[in-house]
Amino acid sequence: MRIEQLFGIDLPLIQAPMAGAQDAALAIAVAEAGGLGSLPCAMLTPDQLIAELESIRAVTDKPINLNFFSHTMPASDAGQEQQWRTCLQPYYQQYDIDPEKIASGATRTPFDHKMAEVLEKYRPDVVSFHFGLPEPELLQRVRNCGCKILSSATTVAEARWLEQQGVDGIIAQGLEAGGHRGFFLNSDLNTQAGTMALLPQIIAATDLPVIAAGGIADRAGIKAALMMGAAGVQLGTTFLLCDESRISEIHRQALLDAEYPTALTNIFSGGAARGIVNRVMAELGAMPSTAPPFPLATAAIGPLRAAAEEQGVGDFSPLWSGQNRTGCRPVPAAELVNYLFEGLERG
Repeated sequence: MRIEQLFGIDLPLIQAPMAGAQDAALAIAVAEAGGLGSLPCAMLTPDQLIAELESIRAVTDKPINLNFFSHTMPASDAGQEQQWRTCLQPYYQQYDIDPEKIASGATRTPFDHKMAEVLEKYRPDVVSFHFGLPEPELLQRVRNCGCKILSSATTVAEARWLEQQGVDGIIAQGLEAGGHRGFFLNSDLNTQAGTMALLPQIIAATDLPVIAAGGIADRAGIKAALMMGAAGVQLGTTFLLCDESRISEIHRQALLDAEYPTALTNIFSGGAARGIVNRVMAELGAMPSTAPPFPLATAAIGPLRAAAEEQGVGDFSPLWSGQNRTGCRPVPAAELVNYLFEGLERG
């Protein structure tokens, strides 16, 4: 089934949910242009989510995808946290930051019963998950809302597992994709494949609609994925320069500078995520073993990010980006959607 039929939309496009980089405005713009707009919810409280949903309802009745994380929270480890802060100590000294005054904790929380209550009130058309799926009782509450359910798979094994849990579609997240890897069965990066290698394998292994995600930035990439059998495509990085994006000017300039490559890093959250290489990634290495597990690494580096950004530099900022940022354009999102799909026929 094509995702146009599955979700009641006009184009085979999902705008990737990008926590910290967007709010409802981008989701609304893409939805009104014919795609499936997405709202990232992993960093929202229930009250904040309600406010976003009310703003969406006020201007559009188009389907919107609400995206949540479904990771398992790790136990806090004081020794590991101290080791991480010791690793960052030279930077604290540079910015005159007292690490003893930095609170610990997580800024990204998994889907829970309070969020399920919000879904039961608003009954969104689509709900997607990253890092697998929530526990069966929570998943059933989502299913009872009548939502279509999606989740990301980074391997064939993950795709098969998702199909067994009864999802309605699978997002095949290739290694090129920006932001966090959605893996949940195996975190070994050697198991991860590029989009055009992963996509046909998942299509062959499952009977569900498969959405291609990662490295797709223009008409040629969209057409290639559709011709390979994708039910649709998911684009994220391509929308980051749009008028509705909420990224900083520092992030915008980094996206425009083709000199800097991307890399997978655990520095900013503890989980492997793709972003543009900056000072801290270059100096500590992109995947230091001292970083606490996802999502506990964020608290210690947050004050460094704030201090550096006050001086106009992104040395400690998560500059999330996929490998292909050639499609980024500083235009309204609807204009970008129209440009990408103008004259494009499905294969």
